[in-house]
Amino acid sequence: MAERRDIDDPTKEYPAYEPGRAEPPGPDEARPAGADPHEPGPGVAGPPGPGGAWPDPPVGRSGFARLLVFTGAVFALLVAACLGLRAVHVLPSFDNPFSDKTTDRSQPVLLQSMRDLSRYVAADGTFQVIVDLQEHRENIPDFLLNQRTLFVGSGTVEAYVDFGSLNGDAVKVNNEDHSVRVTLPAPQLSTAALDLDRSYVVAQERGLLNRIGDAFRDNPDAQHRVYAEAQRRITEAARDSGLDQRARENTEKMLTSLFTRLGYTSVTVTYANP
Repeated sequence: MAERRDIDDPTKEYPAYEPGRAEPPGPDEARPAGADPHEPGPGVAGPPGPGGAWPDPPVGRSGFARLLVFTGAVFALLVAACLGLRAVHVLPSFDNPFSDKTTDRSQPVLLQSMRDLSRYVAADGTFQVIVDLQEHRENIPDFLLNQRTLFVGSGTVEAYVDFGSLNGDAVKVNNEDHSVRVTLPAPQLSTAALDLDRSYVVAQERGLLNRIGDAFRDNPDAQHRVYAEAQRRITEAARDSGLDQRARENTEKMLTSLFTRLGYTSVTVTYANP
């Protein structure tokens, strides 16, 4: 039996694979030995493009990864350079572009008047009041038309004696018995001065029509009325608090101490009728 030599002979030629094709071409499609590798084999259509040349293979994943690493390194260097220049105050600081910013466009303070005071403030009192002010219309539901404000007001009232109104007979001195008799006007109470740091709005209710109206116009008078009401109530409360009586006692103690140091042994202080 004859032995087949072609089975044991080494392979001299490898079949060419068509791009995009997993199976080897048939015998009639094999590329002949010595043929141009850029030329298509028998039965294979030439690649598109000018000159009939095959296009370059696409960049692999390793090339894309190197591109990302290079871009990240350049970006890190730029960030480090900016931070270094900012540290040495070469570049301005880049803060939050949406941070809160307060712009003060207030005008300079204008002095309107100046006067000399001869008051002796003998006492003062601090008061607190809760104002519940509501403005509404009769026969109209509150959810339609209503303006209610709950305000806590804190203010101070001073009790003083005005020495500027004294005449020549207000102070009578007797050098024989070393006595002094002083006649003063009755103590007065100042208007309450609200302390804005301790005054605040607790709650505010507005009807539907009030909200719509406030969207098109401002109503600063509503807040002013609340402040004025708190100021009025505190001033009236100070009149019934006995603050004027304390002012009388403190003024008498002050004058007695003053004239005693001047060598007078008897000091009498009287007040005119308010």
